[in-house]
Amino acid sequence: MQQIMRWHTRLHLVIAVTLTVLLIVLQSRLYWPSAELAGPGRISPDLPAQLRFLRGALERGTGEEMQTLFPEGYFFSHVLYGLAWTDIGVAVEPNSPLRRQALAEATWAAGQLDTSAGRAPFSPTLDPPFGVFFVGWSAFLRGGLVALAPPDDRSPADLARLTADCEALADAFARSPTPFLSAYPGQAWPVDSVVGMAALARCETLLNLGNEQVIADWVADARERLDPATGLLPHRVDPRDGRALEGARGSSQSIIVRFLPVIEPAWGLEQYQRFRAQFVTTVAGVPGVREYPHGQPGMGDVDSGPLLAGVSLSASTVTLGAARMWNDRELAESLRYTGEWLGLGFTWDGERRYAFGVLPVGDAFLAWAQAAPLLEAAPPPAAFPPVVASWWRLPAHGAGLTLLLLIWFPALRRRRRTARS
Repeated sequence: MQQIMRWHTRLHLVIAVTLTVLLIVLQSRLYWPSAELAGPGRISPDLPAQLRFLRGALERGTGEEMQTLFPEGYFFSHVLYGLAWTDIGVAVEPNSPLRRQALAEATWAAGQLDTSAGRAPFSPTLDPPFGVFFVGWSAFLRGGLVALAPPDDRSPADLARLTADCEALADAFARSPTPFLSAYPGQAWPVDSVVGMAALARCETLLNLGNEQVIADWVADARERLDPATGLLPHRVDPRDGRALEGARGSSQSIIVRFLPVIEPAWGLEQYQRFRAQFVTTVAGVPGVREYPHGQPGMGDVDSGPLLAGVSLSASTVTLGAARMWNDRELAESLRYTGEWLGLGFTWDGERRYAFGVLPVGDAFLAWAQAAPLLEAAPPPAAFPPVVASWWRLPAHGAGLTLLLLIWFPALRRRRRTARS
């Protein structure tokens, strides 16, 4: 019996030491790795390892696996991988090997969209064909490819495809009675039209196709159809007349405020500030982004994913990218550290993954967010009022300390008994 008790004590000690080390590492993620915002010539040091993991996962068929979870799982897995690389490319020197790698990887990702798997969820009967979601995101990525390539070495095929897609978008917006085109038959989400219009604006910068008036008209029309409760674009609308069917939500707003500055920087900043004030929150001190505005309850769905105390993990992840773009350092850094802490990020064999890599599309969203470049129009950090308390880490440390006490309490109690005897 004594031998069994000794083995039991040793086993508990091993488990206690292991859990203590894991808890200390987990707590350190609230401070490490560095959350310094990337600037010209700099990228997040973890990004290459994240993208190596994603490329391998995509080659192993993770896009098809993610497609079984939500309608755009395959598409998002590839397009976000490509967009992360285009953002890396613009952040480094034009002649650097990393920029050439960025162009090659983003070109590969764009090619995966032009497949039967990439187009499968979308209807060719829409205007433009396959809908604004498919054409908008695809064209935005192709615009990134053209921007990365040297002017004298741009692919004629990429130029022709980008021109055709942007003209199709411009014609569809010009014909539409509302600023919000359909992504699926009979269904329209303003966020998709924001991405499509951002692609059109990027085309004007690169190719000067003469669609400035289409963009200006869209901005004017969209600003007349804001959600009156929040002053933000609605989540879902009637595709026939643009009438709001569902008010602003975090899962779509976090993407909208990422793309709006490409279209109209001044309006983009105003919308970001409104979004920040009405959706950013803290739960036990930990920052996150609500799916519904403060004071409005709601359930999670395929757009938001599961909600934790009203917070959407997907909206929180995407908002990290918008905060980085707008130089909102307090929010960007706290969201980054929170993601490292809750996401259990780790690097193994040169590949970095989160949540043990079980949901790679989540890794793709995070990589895209962490690659977000600083906007030229970004204000100084002091322009944003505090939304996260300076002590926000303390509840997490308190929970960690409580767990440590529970882990070590049996060992301490045995030691006291041994000392008494």
